[in-house]
Amino acid sequence: MLPSQSLLPAVVFALAALQALASDTFLAAVYEHAVILPRPSAQPVPASDALALMDRNMDVLEGAVKEAARQGAHIIVTPEDGIYGWRFTRESIYPYLEDIPDPVVNWIPCTDPSR
Repeated sequence: MLPSQSLLPAVVFALAALQALASDTFLAAVYEHAVILPRPSAQPVPASDALALMDRNMDVLEGAVKEAARQGAHIIVTPEDGIYGWRFTRESIYPYLEDIPDPVVNWIPCTDPSR
């Protein structure tokens, strides 16, 4: 998924939220799908495989969110583990995670992206 494509769900959500704030009522949609899971393996998958799997699940969720919005939903609830699934151990989930800088580091990536 391209960076501009990954912004689409956020934009749809923001527009729906703004519209909902102007209303007295809300229409909600709850969506759940058969999560595309990794194949069982003794070793963790490479990070590139994990990202490809999450992209496939995001594509499914994006289609559902667009359809729900098309039908007038203001709030759309998706599965908690709908992007990466639930069949993981502490070690096998690692390729699906992202490093987040230590909060004590005095650095804001948006203001100093070249650091």
